[in-house]
Amino acid sequence: MSARVVLVTGVSRYLGGRLAAELSANPSIERLIGVDVVPPRTDVGRTEFVRADIRNPIIAKVIASAQVDTVVHMSVIATPFGAGGRTAMKEINVIGTMQLLAACQKAPSVRKLVVKSTTAVYGSSSRDPALFTENMEPRGLPRSGYAKDSVEVEGYVRGLGRRRPDVDVTLLRFANFIGPSIDTPLTRYFSLPVVPTVLGFDPRLQFVHVDDGLEVLRRAVAEDHRGTFNVAGDGVLLLSQAIRRAGRTSFGFPSPAVSLVGSMFRRTGLVDFSPEQLAFLQFGRGVDTTRLRADFGYEPRFDTAGAFEDFVVGTGLSRIIDPDRIEAVGRTALALAGGVARA
Repeated sequence: MSARVVLVTGVSRYLGGRLAAELSANPSIERLIGVDVVPPRTDVGRTEFVRADIRNPIIAKVIASAQVDTVVHMSVIATPFGAGGRTAMKEINVIGTMQLLAACQKAPSVRKLVVKSTTAVYGSSSRDPALFTENMEPRGLPRSGYAKDSVEVEGYVRGLGRRRPDVDVTLLRFANFIGPSIDTPLTRYFSLPVVPTVLGFDPRLQFVHVDDGLEVLRRAVAEDHRGTFNVAGDGVLLLSQAIRRAGRTSFGFPSPAVSLVGSMFRRTGLVDFSPEQLAFLQFGRGVDTTRLRADFGYEPRFDTAGAFEDFVVGTGLSRIIDPDRIEAVGRTALALAGGVARA
C-alpha cells in the first residue's frame, strides 16, 4: 500500500523531526502531518504541524478529518526528564498510545501503522541468550520505566492488529540509538569524564546509528513490511572497549551501590539512569537482525563499533586517555603475565 497521508507523532523530538523532514522528500506522500504538544524547533520540511496531545481524544478528529492512511508512532518517551516526571512519562507512553490506537481503530482510512519500540522489551539479565530473536520472550519482564511502558505499548499494538487485520502493523525494536547529533542517557554516560561501571561485569552493548534507524523507519513507511523487527548494527562492543574507545576512564562500584550512584546522577541532572538502564549496563543485551535484512533488504551502513566511533569522532569527544596507549599497556601486561606464568 502506498502511503498518501501520513501522520507522525512526537514530531518535535529529535527522531520524529528528522523522520518528518526525510519523509517530506517523498513525492508519493501527498500530505504530511506532524503532531506534538509544542512546535518543532528544527526544519521539518513541508510537514503540517498540528498542536495536539495524543492523550486527548482530539487526536481521533485529526486522523478522521485528514483521512490519514499511515500513522507513525514516535512519541514513546525514554526518560522522565523529557516528560516532566515519571507519572507524566507513563501517561504519554501508555495512555497516549491507547488513545492513538483507539483513534486508528475507528478510522476506516487508516491502513498502516508503524511503531518505534525498543529492544529494552527483552530486559537484561544473567540468563539472557547471546542474541534475542523477535519471537523470544524475556527471561523476566521489565518492571519499571521505559522498558515496562514499551512492553505495554507493544501489547496494545498487537491488540489493534487483531481487531483490525486490514491494517499493516510494523513494530520496530531499536537497539540504543547513537550518533554525533543525538542526545540520550547513553551518549551522556559515555561523555562523563569518569564512567561508573559495576564491579565484576563487562556487558555486551549493541547500538544502531541514527542514520540507519531513520532509513529503516523511512522504508517502513514507504514500503510494506508487516511484522516485528529487531533493528541494530552488526556485532557488539564490551562496555570496557567502548569506554577505552571514547578515551574515558572507568570507576567500578559494587552492585549494592549501583542504584545509589544512579540516583545521585539523576539528582544532578547529568545522566538520567533508570533501573532498566542500570541493568543494561550490568548485563548488556544483543539481538538478531536476520529478519530485518531478509524482509527490508537493508544492510545497515554502520555496525555497532562503527556507530560508536562515529559518535566519538562526530561529537569531538575529548579523549582524556589515548585508547591506543591503553591497549599497548594492556598487551605489555599480558605478555609479562605470560612470562611469569611460564617461569
